[in-house]
Amino acid sequence: MSHPITILEQYWNHTSFRPYQEAIINSVLENNDTFALLPTGGGKSVCFQIPALIKDGICIVISPLVALMKDQVNTLKEKGIKAMAITSGIKYSELDTLLDNCIYGNYKFLYLSPERLQQDIVKQRIEQMNVNLIAVDEAHCISQWGNDFRPAYKNISILRQLQPSVNVIALTATAKPKVIEETIKELDFIAPQLFKASFARPNISYQVLFSEDKLYDLEQQLKKYRGSSIIYVRSRKMTIEIHNVLEKKGFSSTYFHGGIPTKDKQERLYQWMHNQKEIMVATTAFGMGIDKPDVKTVFHINLPESLESYYQEAGRAGRNSEPAFAIVLTNKSDEQTLKNQFINSLPTIDEIKLVYRKLCNYFQISYGEGELTTHRFNFSDFCKAYDFKSSKTFNTFQILDRSSIIKLSQQFNYKTKLQFIVSNPAMFSYLETHSQYNTVVKTILRTYGGIFEHQLAINIALISDKAQVSEKQVIAILQQLHKDGIVDFLFSNTDSEVIFLQPREDDKTINRIANLVEKQQELKRSQVHSVLEYITNDSVCKSQQLLNYFGEVSETNCGICSVCISQQNTEAPPSPKAIQKQIILALEKKPLSSRQLVEQLPYEKDQLLDILKLLLEHHIVEMTSANTYKLKHL
Repeated sequence: MSHPITILEQYWNHTSFRPYQEAIINSVLENNDTFALLPTGGGKSVCFQIPALIKDGICIVISPLVALMKDQVNTLKEKGIKAMAITSGIKYSELDTLLDNCIYGNYKFLYLSPERLQQDIVKQRIEQMNVNLIAVDEAHCISQWGNDFRPAYKNISILRQLQPSVNVIALTATAKPKVIEETIKELDFIAPQLFKASFARPNISYQVLFSEDKLYDLEQQLKKYRGSSIIYVRSRKMTIEIHNVLEKKGFSSTYFHGGIPTKDKQERLYQWMHNQKEIMVATTAFGMGIDKPDVKTVFHINLPESLESYYQEAGRAGRNSEPAFAIVLTNKSDEQTLKNQFINSLPTIDEIKLVYRKLCNYFQISYGEGELTTHRFNFSDFCKAYDFKSSKTFNTFQILDRSSIIKLSQQFNYKTKLQFIVSNPAMFSYLETHSQYNTVVKTILRTYGGIFEHQLAINIALISDKAQVSEKQVIAILQQLHKDGIVDFLFSNTDSEVIFLQPREDDKTINRIANLVEKQQELKRSQVHSVLEYITNDSVCKSQQLLNYFGEVSETNCGICSVCISQQNTEAPPSPKAIQKQIILALEKKPLSSRQLVEQLPYEKDQLLDILKLLLEHHIVEMTSANTYKLKHL
């Protein structure tokens, strides 16, 4: 039998393990059921990949994330290791062949989603495989108290019946004690070996900075902490907008979100990974499975939905153990925005029942029928037909999907897509002779940033609404623009696909999941409350707050977070008179903006702005037409 360190050197070119890795690997090789809680950057995949390479046979890996599965399979293939992922959209005949390859083709890894374990063909073939290990990635998903509970994870226990003599390793980066306990129980562990690394990241300075102008403060922080950075935002549109602002300011940046073509994603990831681009502006899905050791700063422009996701995202900084910074920029409006997005948009049980009934009616599914039928539909048309709010309706669909009542696929390849393929001047020159298209074209340009650079999914109904013309007219204009070589236009009247996994039983269907849904919604409220508490608590060390949240008691201050730094500053605060005097001295030289004053004077921004307001009220200074401050007598 090969030694783990030999395999590590051969395939990973490392000569030593990270903390806990070797102990976990040895536990797996001793055929123990093993639970590995390794925070982000701890190297979880190695803990099951090395034992699987040492043992004869194939390792079955259960993962909820298709993108992560594909990334790991590609990485293994690059190392010359035979691996495959069976994802959605594979035909039955192809699935049959792939599973045969796992039995007879000397494959070492088979990655599956938990939903696949419901298929008879998959279960039958797994029974015939020479399985050497079962690895459950993102294992917290099995617990109803987990950050991302997926009922389909309950299917994993079937593997213990299909392969009763094979041991299981469960891996996660974020799990509270209650989640660990439930996961071990659900996976039917015998004499479990638990390895739990500390959540402490002593080299990361967790900072919460209150900001009325996030883009300006982001720029200042990027100048202060030069180096590889990730900036997390909530929307695709924001990735493009912030990237454009940073590029204009002279920063080296790129952006990343789910709608970018695969080729562009790979190119941008390569540029950032190899420091050709310093800053990556991305939606929160970015970073899973990516190990870049020299990330200096991770910024959150919007509040995270939970401390679990924040800890994972922030933990992508400083994996080389060098000083690093995780910075949240926040202001007064963020609390309501967070609640609107993640609390106020949660549907009630009655609302879920209503949407489910209407969905069945929409496709004319009779009571007791509809099981395993597939339907394409347009989400916005559905919402419009029943006067449903889109955010709450989409959340309802996600609940129905997670509960295995329907399967919702957002088929981006069916979406209506558009890209302007001429230059900006050429397009406006065209409009001079085709002024009848002006309103529609300008509406599109103001709604979709980046439409010259990329093919983007567009919403015809939204454009029709904004431009005050019919949907038919919008489509006709876009078809003419396509004919004239101004745009690439792919039209489709569907944007999603729904598969009904259960026969229609109306309220009975929803009643079966009601208790679980209510527990999950209570968990979501609790998570949002914890985020708001973390953001507003400026008396307890930020690192301590995170450790305590994950059940790790700590009474030692980190000394480097925003709270610790403010507490270390024990000097007497400057008097209002001293600040007033310095402002007046600065303005005697020339008029200055509030930003310029903040940059020039050694005072806290809020303090300085308060004194400025007083000076304005007492008519000592006044505003100029250029929005600068000047002394009134000058």
